[in-house]
Amino acid sequence: MVERVSKTIDKQDITIETGKLAKQADGSVMIQMGGTVVLVTAVCSRSVREGMDFLPLTVEYQEKTYAAGKIPGGFFKREGRPSEKAILTSRLIDRPIRPLFPKGMVNDIQVIATVLSTDGENDSDVLAVNGASTALSISDIPFDGPIGCVRVGLIEGEFFVNPTFEELETSLLNILVVGQKNKTIMVEAEAKEIEEEKIEEAIIFGQKHIDTIIELQKELIKKVGRKKRTDIVVRAASPETLKKVKDLSLDRLKKLNTIAEKEKRQEALNAIKDDLIEKLVTEGGPEEWEVKNAFEAAEKETVRDSILKSSKRIDGRSHDEVRSIECVVGLLPRTHGSGLFTRGQTQALCVSTLGTSNDEQRIDALEGETHKTFMLHYNFPPFSVGEAKPMRGPGRREIGHGALAEKALRPVMPSKDDFPYTVRIVADILESNGSSSMASVCAGSLSMMDAGVPTKAPVAGIAIGLVEEGGKYVLLTDIAGLEDHYGDMDFKVAGTEKGITAVQMDLKIKGIDKAVIKEAFQKAKTARLGILKEMNATITGPKGSISEFAPKIINIKVNPEKIKDIIGPGGKMIKQIIRDTGVTINVDDDGNVQVASSDEAAIEKALTIIKGLSANAEVGKIYDGKITRLMNFGAFCEILPGKEGLIHVSELADKFVKDVESVVKVGDRVKVKVIEIDGQRRINLSRKQAMESEGEKSNDSDKEKK
Repeated sequence: MVERVSKTIDKQDITIETGKLAKQADGSVMIQMGGTVVLVTAVCSRSVREGMDFLPLTVEYQEKTYAAGKIPGGFFKREGRPSEKAILTSRLIDRPIRPLFPKGMVNDIQVIATVLSTDGENDSDVLAVNGASTALSISDIPFDGPIGCVRVGLIEGEFFVNPTFEELETSLLNILVVGQKNKTIMVEAEAKEIEEEKIEEAIIFGQKHIDTIIELQKELIKKVGRKKRTDIVVRAASPETLKKVKDLSLDRLKKLNTIAEKEKRQEALNAIKDDLIEKLVTEGGPEEWEVKNAFEAAEKETVRDSILKSSKRIDGRSHDEVRSIECVVGLLPRTHGSGLFTRGQTQALCVSTLGTSNDEQRIDALEGETHKTFMLHYNFPPFSVGEAKPMRGPGRREIGHGALAEKALRPVMPSKDDFPYTVRIVADILESNGSSSMASVCAGSLSMMDAGVPTKAPVAGIAIGLVEEGGKYVLLTDIAGLEDHYGDMDFKVAGTEKGITAVQMDLKIKGIDKAVIKEAFQKAKTARLGILKEMNATITGPKGSISEFAPKIINIKVNPEKIKDIIGPGGKMIKQIIRDTGVTINVDDDGNVQVASSDEAAIEKALTIIKGLSANAEVGKIYDGKITRLMNFGAFCEILPGKEGLIHVSELADKFVKDVESVVKVGDRVKVKVIEIDGQRRINLSRKQAMESEGEKSNDSDKEKK
């Protein structure tokens, strides 16, 4: 039976329907806003894979090109690998739902969101998150939902919920908020240097609409919700095993909390774990996975107790203390710009490269084709954490971290009119012990200033953690890897001295209230300003000029009607200019011409040719021309690149000319005057009149001298 519920969320109707599509899934809904429709399914396995000791949740977001009335390109005409948007949306769905499954659950869970239709106005990611929550909530899969998701924009001082793509172009804020009733679970934001208080207001504004979406889901749950299954498998150590492990390890674990260095602590930790396995994994005793599970629980307990009950952290820092920072620019001699940022045992090397319009990234999305002139690509090699693993392409984590760092730096980038370069930053993590994405923001900002990119301001980022137990909580500034692993929150905030440019908040608990968010923002601001001070001590702002190794770019505007003359038939003319000068040339239909080269003389030569091609011959004007062809009735002369005119035999000289070749030869440089441009745009020239005019000028000059 088909069931449907609908509510108006700030002028937009959201409709959720179930019972029509994908009925064999454990949970299936079709969710719609405007002309954008997403099908979301949820399935949980009945059996458990051998050796599984974590929650095997997989989330897939896929876009069908038919949703936008398109056929995929390429030879195969099928959708290919997931786009960056698809990967980031999969992460958006995964992050808020993961903490809401039973602790220790090891059944496979798969959530698939498929975009069936798009109107080019409403983003499908908000629908996908809400659809995932609904599909899980009406299914028999244990899930502590529902949750709601909205996007909030800020236009002319007013907040808007779920703004369209067009509205977001003028919005100062693009923030995605996910939560339960009165509790926030996840935040993802890009902002144009917005103050903390305004971001807090946006979260509160979004939370009101989240409550409405949750009520909408509850309506459907009441109609079709299934009883949650009880046959799920939960992998957790037995109380007996947990007690044995604690008795044998707690004292030693507490001593580990005095070891600040990550490698030494891990070495000692492994020794304790191996000793426990050797002693406890015996015939009739617990299995190895259970001992490991109990040991991790014991370690988590000691780490969290240490933070909550003392004013010191595992590495000896106070709760608000940022690790030591070192900033270096110009580290690499031949790159366009480089920045090295080290914070404790986290180190990011960022290299900025400047390119031309040819280097822009073309994105063929469902909403239409766009071009990116700023990119940040993040890499996390295994040696950064002392591991030896196969090198693969970037995973979802790498793409997500790179997108966050890119989002943090994008608001300070100069406009294309002011800086016509394509900028690519590569962030390589050389060491990692907490918040390498925020280190990439700092290193990326340093590298662009080193490259001479006129960014509006330096940008820094910091991560704030949380440990909450029984109503008591502690916020931790600049969390290390262990605090991230055993803590309850990863709250990343990036921005300038003026305000915030990006936020990402993820939780392992079921939500936090606005008081905790407010305090976290204030701690992040204090830390961010301190890091910016360290960065400013290394480089105070963008260098006055771009790197000598970067291409020089000159933009000029020509009459759009002249573009065809610059390009020439089949691109013949523009290819010839490139061959003759060695420059890179880009033109568009609006008359914008970009010339780039590391050789300034080559740029000048190309510009002279282009200006000549785009210029019009003027009647009465004298040109320095070149004889190109001889005919019985006269000679053809090139007065501008690609523009020829005829010098009739009667206009070659001030006397009768019997043989054209007796007066001029091919290749001769001559002064000619444009005497006529006829109805067919043919140019008639006169050498005779040019000579007379030149003579008159000479005579006038002689008179002035006398």
